[in-house]
Amino acid sequence: MSADAHAHAHAHAHAHAPKSRATTSPTPDVQPATSPSIAPARPDASRSIASARPDASLSASPARPGALPPLRFGYGTNGLADLRLDDALGLLADLGYDGVGLTLDHMHLDPLAPDLAARTRRVAQRLDALGLGVTIETGARYVLDPRRKHGPSLLDPDPDDRARRADLLVRAVRVAADLGAHAVHCFSGGVPEDADTDTAWKRLAETLTPVLDVAASAGIPLAVEPEPGHLLATLADFHRLRSTLGDPEPLGLTLDIGHCQCLEPLSPADCVRAAAPWLRHVQIEDMRRGVHEHLPFGDGEIDFPPVLAALAATGYQGLTVVELPRHSHAGPHFAAHSLPFLRHAERTAATLPPATAPALQQAAPPHGAPSATPEGSSTR
Repeated sequence: MSADAHAHAHAHAHAHAPKSRATTSPTPDVQPATSPSIAPARPDASRSIASARPDASLSASPARPGALPPLRFGYGTNGLADLRLDDALGLLADLGYDGVGLTLDHMHLDPLAPDLAARTRRVAQRLDALGLGVTIETGARYVLDPRRKHGPSLLDPDPDDRARRADLLVRAVRVAADLGAHAVHCFSGGVPEDADTDTAWKRLAETLTPVLDVAASAGIPLAVEPEPGHLLATLADFHRLRSTLGDPEPLGLTLDIGHCQCLEPLSPADCVRAAAPWLRHVQIEDMRRGVHEHLPFGDGEIDFPPVLAALAATGYQGLTVVELPRHSHAGPHFAAHSLPFLRHAERTAATLPPATAPALQQAAPPHGAPSATPEGSSTR
């Protein structure tokens, strides 16, 4: 790990005040570095992990009885991969987004390139100038291995390779602390051919433990995402990991709304309610039952107003990030169309009656089946 990635970083509560949406005076990620050290802690760097729990700073009580707190929407940079990071941030600010899901990748704040601390400081300044919140995502396809998509994983047969993935997550936590991000997202990976599921679960717990220690020190929740086809594929799997690790304070959940539609037995809205105590990050897109394919809003089967009503009712105030990585070729178009859709659905959500009994979906596909082949495949 580079020296700047090892430098001490402190937590930061990044509650952005409204700022100008102007996109002048950019501070590109590629400017020459001026200092090799991590930026000093910001003035409000005393936040603890507890502030990310549902009863604290990322959760807000309704302003008045019966009112739903407004949601904060972001867009993922993995859906804007053809744009420079500075241009992507300016675009999202101009469109009216509240924040960005920043995937650390070779084109966007490369976590393995030199001078990470100095580049991170410039991105922090840009986010502040634009009034954008941020969460850090770690789903870059080839940032660690140019030949293996998402490889190596936390379950890799080679312990040195597992350590490389853990190192990336540690870097992500430290970047998140310097950017004032509300969480770091990650996922387990698929079960390797050399391992049975018990071995894979053991590897996952062992490899995540030192990352969680760093997350606890930094005050940044590590939000694990159930991913179709992975070892940790469902909400039930998340609870298995939580139990195995002894429910560590920094361990939280990334809930992908499309994945709920894809394979969870509960409806997406009821998944939100069930996940509320552990919710640290939310991704959102449309999807169809049994098909792991991230779709633009309106192209799938999800009824979004009940989902957003459920999310608002939890008091969740982290970012809800649009996740359309396969549509990056037209990223500006989809970014421009996604936010009005979500705001309209949010307004509709405010008119809905309170939820009643949990709704079961049609029979779920076999555990993990939708991602047995690459995203876009069908189990039907």
